[in-house]
Amino acid sequence: MTETNSLSKRLIVLLAVSSALGPAAMQILLPALPIIKDSFEVSTDVAQLTLSLSMLAIAIGTLTYGPLSDKYGRKPVMIAGLIITLVGSLLCLIANSITSLIIGRFIQAFGGAVGLVLARAIVRDVYGAEQAARVIATLVMVMVVIPMLSPALGGELMQLFGWHSVFVVIALLSTAIMITLSKSLPETLREPVPFEGVKAMLGTFITLLASRVFSGYAFCVTFVSVVFFSFISAAPEIMVSVLHRPATEYGYYFIMIPAGFMVGNYVARHFGGSMGMDRMIGLGASIALAGISLAVALQLSGFQQPLALFAPISLAVFGNGITLPNAQAAAINEFPQFAGSASGLTGFLQMAFSAIAAQVVAMIFNGTIYPLLSLMFCASLISLLCFRFGVQRGQAKRSVN
Repeated sequence: MTETNSLSKRLIVLLAVSSALGPAAMQILLPALPIIKDSFEVSTDVAQLTLSLSMLAIAIGTLTYGPLSDKYGRKPVMIAGLIITLVGSLLCLIANSITSLIIGRFIQAFGGAVGLVLARAIVRDVYGAEQAARVIATLVMVMVVIPMLSPALGGELMQLFGWHSVFVVIALLSTAIMITLSKSLPETLREPVPFEGVKAMLGTFITLLASRVFSGYAFCVTFVSVVFFSFISAAPEIMVSVLHRPATEYGYYFIMIPAGFMVGNYVARHFGGSMGMDRMIGLGASIALAGISLAVALQLSGFQQPLALFAPISLAVFGNGITLPNAQAAAINEFPQFAGSASGLTGFLQMAFSAIAAQVVAMIFNGTIYPLLSLMFCASLISLLCFRFGVQRGQAKRSVN
């Protein structure tokens, strides 16, 4: 086993890219869904399974890789996940039916989830809690920004080379990451935790969720992610059918969203050490709630323009960019001996709840912007309440005992 006290900047960036691989592979195909629907002569609901089941695969993967890495080590599990991603991409590339494409997408997304879990666990293995939060901020920034930009990349690839080309890109990227990590990634797990089957894994998850502090952090992270994915899933349709703007404008306004998140991550990285994780979480959650409230107020005041939606939501995303890395690091740090399981469970909750939220947004859409903003407001409020009443009261009770 290789001992290490720090990770090189190059390796951190590579881990960040690996953490974005699963979500990016899931979303890069979005522009091609109408073409896939026509190519295989299926309904919209069936074509949509290539997206929704990918989200489910990522959720299952995040739940699986953590415990396996706690026993077998971070590096071999990471490499195995990247191999699965490659296999899934190749199956998608040669798919000749919608069923085989859906299966390939499921396998691809399941494999891609490995970086989402293990990149954070590796960072927590190497660094202390406060420094880990700042490094995880970099991981989270890349994890969110790359998937947000991947639909635009997918659209360009589709126009130039056809929709199959997106799978070539994911296959090449996963191969490059796999080869590089196999050569340069040290094994960071110092004390393997025996894995005694599914029952023991579930027992670990129950232990984690039984902690009021861990659950507070984990569900704070979860509902921050719900805000993200709700907006991502509904904003394109709202831009066209509610705001009556051409689809080409959407990409330009959407740049504000990853930009806001990146600035929030910058704040998390550079001020987290002096302010502390809990203060940063509370600050970020409050800013997010204020941003969504501003968006609601502007819409009610009659400012139904793209800027009146995207600008306040970018403020909310700025707050989420502060909250997310700190809450993730704090959740993992609560049980350092189960860092992989904690990271996996947190990732599962994020993706599972976000997948549900994406479907709920579609179900409650009524031709206006208010169902989306209402769901986002509720999710942001729940995130803040999980922190206030879960983490802070749990910590106060623990200090008394």
